[in-house]
Amino acid sequence: MPVVLAAAVLCLSPSVHDGDTIRCGRERVRISNIDAPELPDSPKCQDRRRSYAWCDFAAGEASRVALVRLLSRGRVMIERLGTDPYGRTLATVSVNGVDAGDYFISQGLARPWR
Repeated sequence: MPVVLAAAVLCLSPSVHDGDTIRCGRERVRISNIDAPELPDSPKCQDRRRSYAWCDFAAGEASRVALVRLLSRGRVMIERLGTDPYGRTLATVSVNGVDAGDYFISQGLARPWR
């Protein structure tokens, strides 16, 4: 069976929701290879049964701000991989060829998504 490689597409005017979710126009894009800390309004942190949520709100805001800065540095490319249970596009995101997920993990702003 042939391997099909997804083509990366340019995101012309990205906006940031939180440390691991952006918008490219109307498309919501979840960075596929990371988990960033949640922001204070996250319902995941209101339900303590969800032990996987990273509810460090100061770190969540730092991650969001860092993503805004990273995306402002150059060409933002997304490579679509599928969708998540919330209907967001799962994608790798890169800025000037630098993988955003790898960068955030190396900076302690996110952890690998499992």
